[in-house]
Amino acid sequence: MSQLDVRAALAAGAVAVQCGTAFLRCPESGAHPLHKAALADPAFTATAVTRAFTGRPARGLVNRFMLDHPDAPAGYPEIHCATRPLRAAATGTGDTGRMNLWAGEGFRAATTRPAAEVVALLTGGSADS
Repeated sequence: MSQLDVRAALAAGAVAVQCGTAFLRCPESGAHPLHKAALADPAFTATAVTRAFTGRPARGLVNRFMLDHPDAPAGYPEIHCATRPLRAAATGTGDTGRMNLWAGEGFRAATTRPAAEVVALLTGGSADS
């Protein structure tokens, strides 16, 4: 998401915008390093909404796990609990094809800048403000 995207959404009548993905690669982010790297990895080209990891709809980078489970049931928290060991094992072995890699549609705009700079970029303000 860019400052232009923020302005366009607000001009169209939105009262707020969600910019969480813009902060995922920031040094302050608690995202796993593999997740941060996947956001910039050219192997990941799209996002999609899935229930495969938790049983609730969420948008993430399209990976093997999402493709293998396109019709996952809406069964939170059961699906979440059932996939927890699989997700942990994937993270432990560095298997981004089986990790939940949450991301919005504008994931390519996520940078490694500090969060204050990202806020300044999105709002047109100064990182020192």
